[in-house]
Amino acid sequence: MFISCKKNKLFESHNSGQQNIGNLFTDSLLNRSMEHLSKCIFFAGVYLCLFSFYSCSISYKFNGANINYQTTHSISVADFPNNAPMVNPTLSNALSEAIRDQYQRQTRLQILRKGGDLEVEGEITGYDLSQGAIKPDSYASESKLTITVKVHFTNNINPEESFDKTYTTYQTFDASRLLSDVQDELCTTMVAEIAENIYNDTVARW
Repeated sequence: MFISCKKNKLFESHNSGQQNIGNLFTDSLLNRSMEHLSKCIFFAGVYLCLFSFYSCSISYKFNGANINYQTTHSISVADFPNNAPMVNPTLSNALSEAIRDQYQRQTRLQILRKGGDLEVEGEITGYDLSQGAIKPDSYASESKLTITVKVHFTNNINPEESFDKTYTTYQTFDASRLLSDVQDELCTTMVAEIAENIYNDTVARW
């Protein structure tokens, strides 16, 4: 009986030791899990803070525009008359609408015809056809169509950002083709380029 009791005590002691080891192992895992959870919560908090700060820092930007919408609410784009010696009858309307569309698509500004916080106006001063490169046989291999637009920009919120500027762009085409065959396509490309340049100079300021 003495031996049996001793064995029982040893068995209980062994079980108790295993239980203590198990408890220590469980506590270790629990502590590690809590540490991991704490780190996750910490980094999540840091991420949210950085995200909130970044969001605030770009609150005035929309598709590349650098506009303070708290003070600037509208832009007016006047019709651009065609005062070039050589007149394309559709160019004036195409350019005016392309400029308006640029601000419509890329800003939250209200688009007006006149009286905006920002004002864009001007005129088409050049629509010129000229010869390009000359081949060895003294005939031109290509022709060049050039559009010139004079722009007056007024910033009624920050007058120091107002300016006057002339924009010129051109496209070339095979000299064997007539201007009437290619001018619609060429003008679409050039009008889009001028509208984008005006947009960049007025509100994106790249």
